[in-house]
Amino acid sequence: MLIAEIAQKAKVSPATVSRVINQPHLVAPDRLARVQAVMAAVNYAPTPLHRRRGPKSRLAAPKEIAVWFVGARKNPSLNWFQDQLLQVQSTSERQKIDLSVLYSESPDELPRALAERLVDGVVIQGMEPSPACMQKLADLPHVWFMTRRSAGYPGDYVEPDNESNGRMAADYLQRRGHKNVAIISTDPSYSAIAWRVRAFAERAQELGLTLHHILGKAKPGTSYLTHSPTHEESDQLARRLQQTSPRPTGLYIPVDHFCGSFFRAMRQAGLKAERDYEVILGNYNPVIYHNLDHLPAALDINLPTLVRKVVDHLVWRCENPQATGRIGISVSPSLIATSAARPTF
Repeated sequence: MLIAEIAQKAKVSPATVSRVINQPHLVAPDRLARVQAVMAAVNYAPTPLHRRRGPKSRLAAPKEIAVWFVGARKNPSLNWFQDQLLQVQSTSERQKIDLSVLYSESPDELPRALAERLVDGVVIQGMEPSPACMQKLADLPHVWFMTRRSAGYPGDYVEPDNESNGRMAADYLQRRGHKNVAIISTDPSYSAIAWRVRAFAERAQELGLTLHHILGKAKPGTSYLTHSPTHEESDQLARRLQQTSPRPTGLYIPVDHFCGSFFRAMRQAGLKAERDYEVILGNYNPVIYHNLDHLPAALDINLPTLVRKVVDHLVWRCENPQATGRIGISVSPSLIATSAARPTF
């Protein structure tokens, strides 16, 4: 039986099966037991190492890392990290990763795999873990991924450059001829949005633009991993924009997860894209973007690059446990310009 078939039956990765065969002392007990049970059930006996043909690999054993989604139940929609990691790994043969995904509904809850050190390191995403959890993680390599929930987060991080995002959006709208602009968002307390809004406002002021803030209500303590804005929130934002005088023509939407319902609300209010207003999105999700009724300009946060950098940095932390200091890495966005003709606002 092939290793891939054993992995499928044991519900682990082929890398884990390889590690069970070659370095069982490095495998978490529950995974080790599952793989060995499958091997026994199918009468699989690996060839002793000294009798195997071919060159012996000098590659390092796969790193066992976890992604910890804090403030979320197990949810298929969060498989995007695994999907991105598969793309990253296909371009890197030197470092193999065995990934597990962990969830906790509360920032005070530390998953067992982390508490018992069953992984080499962990990528943290979602809500910021409680100080007590962070203290327990002190000697386990860990890196925060995506925008920090607070500027005082104590560990290493890899995140989008939110300041560049906001400033680039303001520059784009000014170049397109807009003098009256607005920031539209449902979630102003979300940290990425707050930083992008601030940067956009500062740059708009520098450019002499008239700025309007059309923002929803703050939702402190919300886990944005599972929260989705309602259609009613988009309707309210569209009505507020319609009632603003003079009405803004250049709109910056810092995140794209509600833009479909917002554009629908704008149509229902009688406002037409590229006639009455122009938009630049602060995020680019192809699944969302290509289902919109028009294709506005967008700022791609370069998610594949972010995933590669956070994995690379976590591996570095695993291999350099004595390194001191806090390291922060930011990734600049890329502009995806609209193909629409220059407006005459």
